Amino acid sequence: MAHDHSHAPANYNKAFAFGVILNLTYIVLEAVFGILVNSLALLADAGHNLSDVLGLLLAWGAHYLSQIKPTERHTYGWRSTTILASLFNAIILLVAIGGIMWEAIRRFEEPESIEGFTIIWVAGVGVLINAITAYLFFKGRENDLNIKGAFLHMAADAGVSLGVVIAGVGLMTTGLYWIDPVTSILVAVVIFIGTWGLLKDSINLALQAVPTEVDFQAVKEYLASLQGVEAVHDLHIWAMSTTETALTAHLVKPKIEDNDPLLAKATEELHHRFSIEHVTLQIERNPEVANCHQVKEDSV
Repeated sequence: MAHDHSHAPANYNKAFAFGVILNLTYIVLEAVFGILVNSLALLADAGHNLSDVLGLLLAWGAHYLSQIKPTERHTYGWRSTTILASLFNAIILLVAIGGIMWEAIRRFEEPESIEGFTIIWVAGVGVLINAITAYLFFKGRENDLNIKGAFLHMAADAGVSLGVVIAGVGLMTTGLYWIDPVTSILVAVVIFIGTWGLLKDSINLALQAVPTEVDFQAVKEYLASLQGVEAVHDLHIWAMSTTETALTAHLVKPKIEDNDPLLAKATEELHHRFSIEHVTLQIERNPEVANCHQVKEDSV
């Protein structure tokens, strides 16, 4: 199992700032021309891009807070704010989806004329801006759910803007105004697909589930294979943030030597094999003496 051993969160402050400025500029452009040419596709995409800016600001705030050092009150620091930001981002997107779908249905009942050429060039600008913003978070998407959320939002928006361009071409060539609300519905579907995974992963991390990239059974088997260890129980693995994983476990080892190297070895291997950075292990000579309620359930 190959892993990246640099687990300190990378600094994305400049990327967030640049992305927010780019998207705010584009939102103003979309909103103005959406009103001028009466395009739901542009207005819907502007609304969605606004939610993405809010999402970027949330992710940026959490990214900043995660770098604050631990205190006596917050002994783990503010790392878990990245998990909350990911969850709130997903919720914001779901609200945006509902608004887009509602307005698209209304437009089916009350179709309105739209100027296709304006849609094409404004949405074309959106493809470029969203693609550039997505690229800013490309490298960090694999190791940080918070950064992955920002990347997925921008990458999806680039695809959505491309869809709006296609809709504009369709309007100009066919004159069928229902293409606009249909495009809006497709926008909502694309956003939902991208949001579902983010929502699911964020909820799991918020509930302190084992991160998807960590194989719980493999970790348990490794700990049980350590020399002299007869059983493993009270094993817990959870995410401290969207980039850092913690583990606690009780190891039953009847024979304990002075300066036993087991703890240091296990800590290093858990970091190397499973990217688990914060490890707390308790060695017990006898499980009955420890009186732990999970001994019988978790013994290997």
